[in-house]
Amino acid sequence: MLLYILRHAEAEDLSPSGLDADRALTDAGAKRMKAIARVIAKMEPGFDAVLVSPLLRARQTAEPVLAACRFKGEPLVSEALLPGSDPKNLLEELAESEWKSVLVVGHEPHMGRLVGRLVSGRRDVEVPMKKAALAIFEIHPHLGESRAELKAYLPPRLLERL
Repeated sequence: MLLYILRHAEAEDLSPSGLDADRALTDAGAKRMKAIARVIAKMEPGFDAVLVSPLLRARQTAEPVLAACRFKGEPLVSEALLPGSDPKNLLEELAESEWKSVLVVGHEPHMGRLVGRLVSGRRDVEVPMKKAALAIFEIHPHLGESRAELKAYLPPRLLERL
């Protein structure tokens, strides 16, 4: 399975409701994601599924990617992508699927813990991701649920230049 891990883009510090779940992307974050979405589409990822955190900023980050990649389905909202979740929950959800190419969109510190676990196989390693950064892993069944091969780590400034 190819696993594309995308951290949400820049979001407002405080939502009008005051709730963290309602924080929207800033204009700059939305603009950055449109540019990054075009680059992701050029990779021709052929997503079988897109999983997003229930929080607004993650869904807004995924939207331009779905449009640029001409993804036919709807994103699946996953509680396993909430900021404080254990990466093990997401890895179990993915292991139960037959997907070959998946995009997940979430938050720090969860995304950093997920990347750290995939790189090292350990729970205590974290590789923080910048906002709007993309990591691509190939998960090999013979390596077990928490090990994978890192194919690329693309910070947002590099993505924008591609």
